[in-house]
Formats: sequence, C-alpha cells, structure tokens
Amino acid sequence: MKVTICINGDVLSAYIPKKDLEEPIISVENEYLWSGSILLRNGWRLALPHLPQDTRLPVTVEASIRRH
Repeated sequence: MKVTICINGDVLSAYIPKKDLEEPIISVENEYLWSGSILLRNGWRLALPHLPQDTRLPVTVEASIRRH
C-alpha cells in the first residue's frame, strides 16, 4: 500500500491515502527508519522499503502490513 511518511515539528507520521488515515509513528525498528518496520499509534506495523539514509521527507513509499 502507498504510505506517505512526513514530519510535523518533531513528530513522524504516516498517511495512508487508501484509508484516509494519518497516524503518528510511535516506534521504529531501525534507527534510520528505512528497511525496517514502524509502529503506528493505532497498532498497525508497517514494513518500509530500503531507501538511502538521507532521504528527504515527505516521501511516498510502497509499504506492507506486518503481522505480529
């Protein structure tokens, strides 16, 4: 699914247009965000693709839901 990762102030968030849903990111698997999973406040865990560490935000990526 398409997900837009953005930063508002010091809060990372994910917007999922298909669901018209924007949620804060409450934890990240990897320090540099990419190539790992993120946990949204609503409990969804999304797997992010590999991108360069210096990728500028906002960015839209193809992510997948990770099952627990």
